[in-house]
Amino acid sequence: MTKPDLDGAYALKTPEDSLKLYGDWAETYDESFAQASGYQLPVAVAEAFVRAEGRGPVLDVGAGTGLVGIALKALGVEAIDGTDISSAMLAEAAMKDCYENLFEGDLTGVLDVEDGAYRGIVSAGTFTHGHVGPDAFDELLRVAASGALCVLSINAQHFEARGFADKFEALKGQIKGLILHETIIYDETRTDAHAGDSALIAVFQKR
Repeated sequence: MTKPDLDGAYALKTPEDSLKLYGDWAETYDESFAQASGYQLPVAVAEAFVRAEGRGPVLDVGAGTGLVGIALKALGVEAIDGTDISSAMLAEAAMKDCYENLFEGDLTGVLDVEDGAYRGIVSAGTFTHGHVGPDAFDELLRVAASGALCVLSINAQHFEARGFADKFEALKGQIKGLILHETIIYDETRTDAHAGDSALIAVFQKR
């Protein structure tokens, strides 16, 4: 059985795998992972969104327990919605009182969202070793309005190997202003093999 921990998350292959792991992990995720490992990526994504003058309505993709939502609200961003494949994780996010709407959604399929509904799209920790790959960008661009700001973290180690670099190349006609910022995922309190893990924060607009 896959353990509800970082290595287990990196081993995910299917939506069903994600539902099981995050269902088991939801109640302890903030304490056993985010706090214990110095997980600072959600704050980095929120700060990048605000620096680029992002505004709501914004969709937090792979919202999990709401860590990006908390950071966005603290920075003054309003009209935040969140989606995640795990209802258990969304239940934890709902208790943080930073989202207007929360709904279940699988990025490998179609979200229950109208075309062009959001002026901003953010995501921290979703595009990594798990089952969600770069093809999900097509769905994110569908729900983004023209000119919408997208700020998405992508695990740096797998940026090219999993096809993210090629996907951005293919999307050149649909996006503009792409900038990639590299950032450390965890602070100095993490000392295991993942201590030096980094992510690329992709900042761009939909044309």
